[in-house]
Amino acid sequence: MKIWKKVGLLLCVVIIGLLVLTGCQSKEQKKIVRIGHNQSVNHPTHIALAAFQDYINDHLGDKYVVEVYPNELLGSQTDMVQLTQTGAIDFCIASNAILETFSKNYEIFNLPYLFASTKSYHNAMDDREITDKIFTATEKAGFLAVTWLDAGTRNFYTVKKPIESPKDLKGLKIRVQQSPTNIEMMKLLGGSATPMGFGEVYTALQSNIIDGAENNELALTDNGHGDVCKYYSYDMHQMVPDILIGNLAFIEELSDEEMVIFEEGYELVNEIQREEWIKAVEAAKQKAENEQNVRFIYPDQEPFKEACLPLHQSVLERNTEIQDIYDKIQKYNELYPSDTE
Repeated sequence: MKIWKKVGLLLCVVIIGLLVLTGCQSKEQKKIVRIGHNQSVNHPTHIALAAFQDYINDHLGDKYVVEVYPNELLGSQTDMVQLTQTGAIDFCIASNAILETFSKNYEIFNLPYLFASTKSYHNAMDDREITDKIFTATEKAGFLAVTWLDAGTRNFYTVKKPIESPKDLKGLKIRVQQSPTNIEMMKLLGGSATPMGFGEVYTALQSNIIDGAENNELALTDNGHGDVCKYYSYDMHQMVPDILIGNLAFIEELSDEEMVIFEEGYELVNEIQREEWIKAVEAAKQKAENEQNVRFIYPDQEPFKEACLPLHQSVLERNTEIQDIYDKIQKYNELYPSDTE
């Protein structure tokens, strides 16, 4: 399996190399800035990156041509992170779980029930005193985070059995992101964690290799999981951002004037993606209910939260470097204990 993964990554590098050669010929030596992600062209992430593409092309089109590649056209997220790391591509959207393997600072965002509300989540993520220490932690690996994207709340959804309390997870194989924190979370909740790449989930659900998964509402509609899973439970165990990362060497080569334009572009990505996310979630819920016959369940969240809280202590004891970040987030939780406040 590892050999095939290396072969796949090598093929991605070869394809990127061919794109570079053809791009240089067709774009008159302009620098082609490639951005990869794993979502569809209708997803808020792609819409935001398309706006970034237009913004940079409009303002710096004499030197740069931005191209956005959706749907894992440049490989899986893991492949794209490695390609961004080496400079084969310039930017990609990375899951927090993957970034945790490069820096333990990212571990904090995978903590279940870290944020008390969406307001707390958004305010904390907009606070540079919280994010800078995390976003720059991968510089030695050759890349850094330039902005964050809202990925909503992660909830459990299942094929045959509704999840109304943690005991309902017992004996169920649930797909989780490939993160040690997420695996431990499932153990605490009583389920069996099955880490796998996102692109493999639909087939695994359809063939009963797994009993369910956990993700936001768009996974039901954009990725078809609602065709198989008929129960979606709002336990709201995580609010985990997606991250736009950039190759460090490319970013450092930008002139001061170019850096200003790119930073304005990052802000545009964040702004548009969050606006589009709200609309997309509402549309996904309506489609899931009316066309896929998904039943939305609203369980008492406290039993889930109580089961997961020991993970906070164990992670903080193991990784003392994130204690100050955790404390700052708790202050936002005190300010915004719920979205109705």
